[in-house]
Amino acid sequence: MRKDTIRIATYNVHKCRGLDGRVRPERIAEVLGEIDADILALQEVISAPDRRGGDDQAGFLAKEMGLKFVLGETRRRNGRPYGNLVLSRFPIRAVANYDISAPGREPRGCLRADLGVDRNTTVHVFNVHLGTSYFERRHQARRLIGSSILGHPWLNGPRIVLGDFNEWTRGLASRLLNARLKTVDVRAHLGSRRTYPGILPLLYLDHIYFDRHFEVKKLELHRTKAALVASDHLPLVAELRLLHAGDHDHHHHARWSETHRHSHAS
Repeated sequence: MRKDTIRIATYNVHKCRGLDGRVRPERIAEVLGEIDADILALQEVISAPDRRGGDDQAGFLAKEMGLKFVLGETRRRNGRPYGNLVLSRFPIRAVANYDISAPGREPRGCLRADLGVDRNTTVHVFNVHLGTSYFERRHQARRLIGSSILGHPWLNGPRIVLGDFNEWTRGLASRLLNARLKTVDVRAHLGSRRTYPGILPLLYLDHIYFDRHFEVKKLELHRTKAALVASDHLPLVAELRLLHAGDHDHHHHARWSETHRHSHAS
């Protein structure tokens, strides 16, 4: 069965620590249940039971949601794997975890999960968490678009890049990704470009990029009572329509016709 529309979200869960200072993975699970996405890209997730016998956050969230999961470890936190998590309704066909750390800075990573949305289509999802320093992000952005990650020569399926970019101004990461991929017009969909912090948005840190295989049907900032306390970030949720071969031809022809008309009119 072919699935044309994919509901996808990016969400920095802040180690499941809410604004009240309590670590409550069940609150994050409640928020994820409200979103009801096909693919979830989460950042700042701990992946092993803590010393008090608490739940493995990655495993707990996957079990609660009934989704497949993979964690890309960026570092150890108190001896426990910590990093980026992808949860998926679709089969996970392949995984790669990339080290994009800058020298002298906190380890950072990009997790790629290849998801089988149907028998013939694999979507490459890149879950990214960039650093807080301007020069650090410059290093990471160049690494991200290079031939070993986004620009890998055999990576020719549909691509989605999303996560916490920690970029509150239009920096190099935004410019490089916008030059190669499309992005959601946040202001057009939400009325504002501010999405962080959830309780009083001042900045735009969470981004969703995608290539020509997709078009945006909907974008929302998931702002509910549960989401406002579960983490300092709010989930950014998009519905993307997957364009198939005939759609590509139609869109290419429409763009050519538009350009052709303008060239004659000028």
